[in-house]
Amino acid sequence: MVDILHRIAVANTPPAKVFEALTTLEGLRGWWTEDTTGDTAPEGVIAFRFPAGGFDMKVAELDPGRRVRWEVVGGEAEWIGTEIHWDLRQEDDWTVVLFKHQGWREPVEFMHHCSTKWASFLLSLKHLLEDGKGEPAPNDVRIDNWN
Repeated sequence: MVDILHRIAVANTPPAKVFEALTTLEGLRGWWTEDTTGDTAPEGVIAFRFPAGGFDMKVAELDPGRRVRWEVVGGEAEWIGTEIHWDLRQEDDWTVVLFKHQGWREPVEFMHHCSTKWASFLLSLKHLLEDGKGEPAPNDVRIDNWN
């Protein structure tokens, strides 16, 4: 199994604010995709839709201000059964976000694409929290012909 790993730090933003952006429909719509619906409570399922498709995530764990974990239950075959982890910690005036998309069966070309897209959406999250405006789909950075 292989994983996608990223790290960002968000300036002048407490972990609780980052947690809110990861656990509310309004927050998720502000940085990942505007077409986000569903239940953000534990065991709920959140539907994320993009112009080219989408994913359904079961909320597997919520530890306020510290951790969010989703299980992928719908979407592209390569994503089914993988997990998304968001680990948060405060360092001075920064909140560090350690991101992991865990459990890919093999590093297929689609994983390369997803790694770059995750990086762009993590920057969107950072922009939302630091500047008040993210770049969620369909207004995200087009990185290739799969966007």
